[in-house]
Amino acid sequence: MANDFGILSFGAYLPRARMQRKAVAAANGWFAPGLKGLGKGERAIGNWDEDTITMAVEAARDCLGELDRTSLKQVVLASTTHPFDDRQNATVVATALHLPSALRTSDAAGSLRAGTGALIAALQGGERALVVAADTRRAKAGSTQEMQYGDGAAAMLVGEGTPVARLLGAHTESVDFVHQYRMHDRNSDYGWEERWIRDEGYLKLVPRAVGTLLKRCGVEPGAVAHFCMPGTLSKVQAAVAKKCGLAEGAVRDALGATVGDTGAAHALLMLAAALEDAKPGDKVLVAGFGEGCDVLLLEVGEGRSAAKRGLKGALADRREESNYLRWLSFTGTIDLERGMRAEVDKATAMTVLYRNRDMIEGLVGGKCRVCGTVQYPRQRYCVNPDCNALDSQDDYVFSERTGKVISYTADGLTYSPDPPTYFGMVQVDGGGRMLMDFTEVDPASMDVGLPVKMVFRIKDADSNRGFVRYFWKAAPARG
Repeated sequence: MANDFGILSFGAYLPRARMQRKAVAAANGWFAPGLKGLGKGERAIGNWDEDTITMAVEAARDCLGELDRTSLKQVVLASTTHPFDDRQNATVVATALHLPSALRTSDAAGSLRAGTGALIAALQGGERALVVAADTRRAKAGSTQEMQYGDGAAAMLVGEGTPVARLLGAHTESVDFVHQYRMHDRNSDYGWEERWIRDEGYLKLVPRAVGTLLKRCGVEPGAVAHFCMPGTLSKVQAAVAKKCGLAEGAVRDALGATVGDTGAAHALLMLAAALEDAKPGDKVLVAGFGEGCDVLLLEVGEGRSAAKRGLKGALADRREESNYLRWLSFTGTIDLERGMRAEVDKATAMTVLYRNRDMIEGLVGGKCRVCGTVQYPRQRYCVNPDCNALDSQDDYVFSERTGKVISYTADGLTYSPDPPTYFGMVQVDGGGRMLMDFTEVDPASMDVGLPVKMVFRIKDADSNRGFVRYFWKAAPARG
């Protein structure tokens, strides 16, 4: 089959922890008894050391798999919750992925359509690009948004090859229809009345955009096999599909019961779910709603995603969470007394971060050209006592390696947002040993010999200066 241009691979990431909605409803029932009606299922919640950037990195790693990364020309990170307002978040993602510096990076923001807009631009751009969308939206305690939102990320690799799906057409309606908003000095979204949003927003803007696109592409509504549209309003997907003339069976599950709405990432997450189930020739319609509507019409091809886990794997790797207060402390919704041990100054030396950015954010060590010994951190001298060669280290990427725990400590004295702090020595498969922090620890299964993988996480935060420092941790390798 001749090369074509389109989506070559896709990936997804969801945090392991799934907050049980019944626990949220029970905690807030004294004030908001109406939440009981929403207290079914679960939503994905990030750990204390996860944010938009770390989730984007994990989704991108899933998407790229073992594909060559050197040919990428562009990386876009779409989100409404970028950690930094004045530091390009996509560049942090690119560094963690160990991508070459000859690369365009950009952040797409300001709307729930940021993900679909970035994907349209990439599919129409004609070059190899990685589009990642992630969100970790905050909501007020006891709000419906707290119940309906979810944390997660999705990634799409676009370029020339044998596509998983190719773009038949795209259309955008840009309308300043305000269904929710968040000003720069607020932590949570303000939502408007649901019936107004459904009747004046979804049921008018989306059908208009869909009708325009399908007519332009010469495709009948009945030919669409998969319809992906995020939305937290009850049955809004089915109502929109009916008005557009789409088959009832084409409407994809919006993942509300298992994930929640992941903001700018959700349209891409639903697209990933559709592509996992679709067969060649199927037509997939994706709609992103927010200040108008983005619509993409794709045709499934013969290509296969490089992802090993995908969305199905992310959904399966889950842990039930019912400790509502702990989650609120992770998000900063409650001002928890953290004690004097939390008051250590955590200033980051930007000079050190820059000079060692590949080692710190990319987990790049060294491999001796003389004897083949691998080591972290990379140093001028080989650590092999029988070698000690000078300046013989070539880059060796540890982030994609697995390993085993050879020692560990659970420290209850060192401050941690989620005590105790687990750290220890990891024997890396292929050579090398590293002293690492552990995350996503299950105390009952933590033991010497436990298989682990490397994950990109928040190391700590400097609250005095408003800076977040990232590093790699070891997590149980569950798949």
